[in-house]
Amino acid sequence: MIRLRMSAHDGHYAGGLVDGARMLGLFGDVATELLIRLDGDEGLFRAYETVEFLAPVKVGDYIEAVGKITHIGKSSCQMEFEARKVIRLLDKSEGGLAESSAEVLAIPIVVCRAKGVCVTPKSLQRFPGKRPTA
Repeated sequence: MIRLRMSAHDGHYAGGLVDGARMLGLFGDVATELLIRLDGDEGLFRAYETVEFLAPVKVGDYIEAVGKITHIGKSSCQMEFEARKVIRLLDKSEGGLAESSAEVLAIPIVVCRAKGVCVTPKSLQRFPGKRPTA
């Protein structure tokens, strides 16, 4: 799990809207950690099978990105990812007292989901006993 705040640098569109590609970058970081834990190597992200952008992300939002391995092959892994908004900034129309007013969301908002395939070449797998042999 990775949690971070979307900075002013992440704002790409009007109103501080963050480009959806930022979520895919977070999923790439999550996938890298999962592969290191499985194989002892960063591996490579081969392809996304599906990507769904479900809610807007804005500058100041805190995003939690999680992932899990759903299938392990001889050199590939299928993974699922989800990004959730856990804190958001409030504007004055929403009860914010200042530009720094924020809200911890009681129920996180799912902003993006994806499925993808990652690969670690057999020659780079440091823990081959964690992978199927047949």
